Amino acid sequence: MVEISLPKNSQVKEGKTWPKPEGATNLREFRIYRWSPDDDENPSIDTYYVDMDDCGPMVLDGLLYIKNKIDPTLTLRRSCREGICGSCAMNIDGSNTLACIKGMDEISNSIKVYPLPHMPVVKDLVPDLTVPYAQLTSIQPWLQTVSPEPAKEWLQSHEDRQKLDGLYECILCFCCQTSCPSYWWNGDRYLGPAVLLQAYRWLIDSRDEATGERLDNLEDPFRLYRCHTIMNCAQTCPKGLNPAKAIAEIKKMMVERRV
Repeated sequence: MVEISLPKNSQVKEGKTWPKPEGATNLREFRIYRWSPDDDENPSIDTYYVDMDDCGPMVLDGLLYIKNKIDPTLTLRRSCREGICGSCAMNIDGSNTLACIKGMDEISNSIKVYPLPHMPVVKDLVPDLTVPYAQLTSIQPWLQTVSPEPAKEWLQSHEDRQKLDGLYECILCFCCQTSCPSYWWNGDRYLGPAVLLQAYRWLIDSRDEATGERLDNLEDPFRLYRCHTIMNCAQTCPKGLNPAKAIAEIKKMMVERRV
């Protein structure tokens, strides 16, 4: 179970229990982390009851039911509802995942929902992702070439294209990033599994011509080498990717360039 990071100098307390929907008989209990920078009484855990006969099957459906029909002040991110955009990443039942693809029937007892752990909280279930996005920018995640631009497109063999499988599918939900103890401890300097997986995606791309510069950028005691192969990243990734393997491959490239 992933540890939850709370706002500094604060403790979670029991919050408000909202009334059950009138006439509903098929209910699910939600216990949701609430915190607002404008409210001195927070953080707290509020309890809600969702009418399953008037709600979809996913945790996101339950959260939107609560926001639309019970408590409009509940704040969360969501967009595609199909596990594509990564917006609704949060900690559900002790694990980081996407609310839109987490079925309520997968959870026994009450459904406990927190923001992604060990990140500053903007409000309620919305984490501040400024730092990981800045770290992503630092690895320059775009194709870099020095050869003259072809008239039509950069060509790539089927074999080279297959090397990107398991990398390009990353949706930057940062479930892996915020499940990594090494990132909890050194998040200001260690790039973390999501960003390093993105770095490897460009390092292994046969069309990219900046491999040396990219490796130089990662050659640092903290940016790459704080990974201790704890494997939380692979366990929690909602897309089934393995950032730890990508990090190991980068380390291997570092060794091979020195030989």
